[in-house]
Amino acid sequence: MSVGEWVADPPVCRIMDYGKFRYEEAQRVKESRKKTIQIVTKEVKFRPKIGTGDFDTKVRHMLEFLEEGHKVKVTLQFRGREMAHPELGAKVLESVLERLGPIAKVDTHPKLDGRSMTMVLSPDKKAAANAKKTVQAKPNTQIA
Repeated sequence: MSVGEWVADPPVCRIMDYGKFRYEEAQRVKESRKKTIQIVTKEVKFRPKIGTGDFDTKVRHMLEFLEEGHKVKVTLQFRGREMAHPELGAKVLESVLERLGPIAKVDTHPKLDGRSMTMVLSPDKKAAANAKKTVQAKPNTQIA
């Protein structure tokens, strides 16, 4: 047995089991951790000369990630002489943004960093409910 908290006016002393107090405190902390939502950043990698089937599959995965509430980092990796045409990479990222624009907002705009071009998208909760049908109904578009 030990002395409890003194918060009342006048102070009131409560005799209680310290082990039980520690257990209840641990349970409160555990419960508060459950209620917090962890935002995870998922990464999807592209190449400038990606095929339409691969592009559609990756966009579909990104759509799932955004619906789950995760941020998505879109990385476009250049190899060899592809660095001579960064506009092809920008075109691919624009296509991604065009397809996911209704349900995602851009956190970090596309920027070239060494041999890769990156962009970060986060879910737009307000528009996601209305635009989900629109994204699925769009036909395949030519990428590069």
